[in-house]
Amino acid sequence: MQTLTIIALAIFLLSYVVIISEKIHRTVVALSGAALMVLLGILTQDQALEGIDFNTLGLLIGMMVIVGIAKESGMFQYVAIRAAKVAKGKPIAIFLLLGLITGVFSAFLDNVTTVFLMVPVTFVITNNLRIDPKAYLIGIILFSNIGGAATLIGDPPNILIGSASGLTFNDFLFNLGPVALLSFLTVMGILLIKYRHAFVTTDEHRANIMKFNPREALTDIPLLIKSLIVFALVFVGFLTHAVTHIEVATLALAGAALLLLLTLNDPEDHLREVEWGTIFFFAGLFVLVTGIERVGIIEAAANWMLSVTAGNLTITTFAILWGSAIASAIVDNIPFVATMIPLVKEISMAGHIVDPAPLWWALAIGADFGGNATIIGASANVVVKGMAEKAGHHIGFFEYMKVAVPVTLLVLLVSSAYIFLRYLV
Repeated sequence: MQTLTIIALAIFLLSYVVIISEKIHRTVVALSGAALMVLLGILTQDQALEGIDFNTLGLLIGMMVIVGIAKESGMFQYVAIRAAKVAKGKPIAIFLLLGLITGVFSAFLDNVTTVFLMVPVTFVITNNLRIDPKAYLIGIILFSNIGGAATLIGDPPNILIGSASGLTFNDFLFNLGPVALLSFLTVMGILLIKYRHAFVTTDEHRANIMKFNPREALTDIPLLIKSLIVFALVFVGFLTHAVTHIEVATLALAGAALLLLLTLNDPEDHLREVEWGTIFFFAGLFVLVTGIERVGIIEAAANWMLSVTAGNLTITTFAILWGSAIASAIVDNIPFVATMIPLVKEISMAGHIVDPAPLWWALAIGADFGGNATIIGASANVVVKGMAEKAGHHIGFFEYMKVAVPVTLLVLLVSSAYIFLRYLV
């Protein structure tokens, strides 16, 4: 093995191990690894910059700005509180509606933003009902990852896959939307049975919920109207991409610029809403993956996988689906998918696969749904756990797994049947 190949592999693996350990912030690790790739001659600066997918970064930044401004109107809190009133304060009905809202929000925002919005409202509702919020919190985790799988913008791994493969917003919606819906119904049914004894409160506590006034959550009606207009324009742009050929990053950034223009506020405040740590983490990650791709490691891994699966599309698809799910349960699905993308491309070319779409759907489903299996499997999981602990509710690693692992396995079986019947028969 050539010296540069050994160095590139060592940098990549060391970075990955430190990211998993969470001893050092993942953004620092990714940027440090990226810098070493250039400083040690694995990549030139130009090659490193070419490896960064600015379509992905632009989409993330644009949507973060839009959501950051829009949430100041109180629109998301209004929806959650309105749902609690529609459910007449009944815990089981609230669980159903909050689960549905979480899934829908996650499909059209991103799941980390969704849980940031949903968890505080959930605490308000469960505190007034005097019930344990854990069932609701675990439901928010599971439904956010399932809902996020349904669209191009719902989960960071999907954004990565869409940008790399050329698959559009509509492609994701029409191909992953049905399996996300099936999975949502499956998980909802299981959780309702599992936690049926936890959904008990008194009429007095239900009356507390009925006293809520959702209108009070709407703190800025003009901003609400402006935000809804911009959301509508951006999503129309996503849906018509096949006709206009305008990239999703351009649409998201244009929407962010329009909303900033309409609000006429100091952009500094709104730009602080962007998770710049996440953006730079992605940038560093792209360079790390470009480094091992440049020295031929990705190509070698693809050839090995093809030799194991004998180039059979069905076997390869299921290997990617289940392999991605298992890996994403152990490590954050973002760096894993970033590594897998060039591998899937190489497998498609080396195996002369005419239509690689099943491989991309398998990767997206495996990464999105597999991330549900453990409390560290996806960013949204970690965020909910942290918010819960700040509120005095500890969600244990194995406590969560007892619920999530069986649910995830069942969802993956449903997904396997879906992929086989739709793409491989």
